[in-house]
Amino acid sequence: MPSRVEPSVTNRYRITLASFLAYFVMSGMLAPIGIILQPMAEHFDRPVTEISALFSWLTFGILAGSITALLVFDWFSLKRIMLALYLTIAASLLLLGMADDLLLVRAALGLVGLCCGIGLAAAASIIASEYAAERRASMLVVTDASFSVAGIVCSWVAIFLVAREVQWSGTYQLVAGIACMVVLLSVWSTFPAAPKRPPAGDRTAAPFEHWPAAVWLCIAALFLYTMAQYSMLWWLPNHLETALDIPRQRAGEVVGQFWSGMLVAQLFVAWWVLKVGVPRLVLIGATATFLCSLPLWLHTQINGLILFAFVWGFANLGLLKIIISFGTMMVRTPTPRLVSGLLLGATLGTSVSPWLSSRIVEWGSPLAVLQFSSFCYLLLIGLLIAAGRTGTLQHAETEALPGRAPEGPIAREG
Repeated sequence: MPSRVEPSVTNRYRITLASFLAYFVMSGMLAPIGIILQPMAEHFDRPVTEISALFSWLTFGILAGSITALLVFDWFSLKRIMLALYLTIAASLLLLGMADDLLLVRAALGLVGLCCGIGLAAAASIIASEYAAERRASMLVVTDASFSVAGIVCSWVAIFLVAREVQWSGTYQLVAGIACMVVLLSVWSTFPAAPKRPPAGDRTAAPFEHWPAAVWLCIAALFLYTMAQYSMLWWLPNHLETALDIPRQRAGEVVGQFWSGMLVAQLFVAWWVLKVGVPRLVLIGATATFLCSLPLWLHTQINGLILFAFVWGFANLGLLKIIISFGTMMVRTPTPRLVSGLLLGATLGTSVSPWLSSRIVEWGSPLAVLQFSSFCYLLLIGLLIAAGRTGTLQHAETEALPGRAPEGPIAREG
């Protein structure tokens, strides 16, 4: 019987770091938006609502990338995909720094979004192939932590640059540098071979799984969660600056504090979920997120708002991965298609946020967006309660879980 072929520790570190940095790039594109909206509107001399809607090219590009990722791994190796994606991202962001035409900005944002959507799927595939069940869950928590670290770093960099009237795209040049690091790590590494599509007519291939209603409720919950989160993050600084006359730099601090709270929560949840379980934790997180979002549009003092933003970030409890875990418990064997479907619900919520929130501001005000986000969180609680009552939690055998390491040698590509 062939022995399992273990990759070198150094190579595993390299491709794992590349995967974490892929999450950093994604968060680095989204996190500064609320901070740079006003400076960008002033630079292009356009209404802030028009500039906000412009970022739908980024978010819908991410959505298109998530859909494309369902097919691209059948045709290209992980190494080629990572190299092509992050070279394209770096080049597009460098172009963004020189673009004074909104048409070029739209094209660059759309291309970066497309690559980020595929890149996150590639990063998840790398981690899934490299780590066995007992390590995989903890590594996924660390990817969320990388996402939050990027939110903190890029938010503070954006605040620093905006305060010194540096060009609005300055933060994205940092993200371009991170994308270049992914390219270098990919050049020097070998990658696990992506699984291939079964041949046509293969009767051993698993049939399409019909998901129970509880799974669809979880997909809807993920849609509401990301739509509410990013709508609030993108318009909260603008609301503080325009309605409460809070200085731009101080208004931008609330975004950084949210990501700081989120990072602390993710480190805490990695332990706490073992104590309380996913079904209970998902309702605790949703309820806390709703309640802690209320002071952000009820309170008017900046020092208190910065504290409330941190508490709101902590109250999220890394809810995205918790809801995904909750959704996978509704079936006996969680398949890659199921996980992709759950992620697609979250991506769709992120995608519609710029367009929908801009329309709400045009009809009302940034305050209306914040109130709308809290209402979405309230609906989120209802959907998760309904999913828990209509679904049946499954306890699959260890062998059936996708976290179990494959037997035999691991195929690798140079």
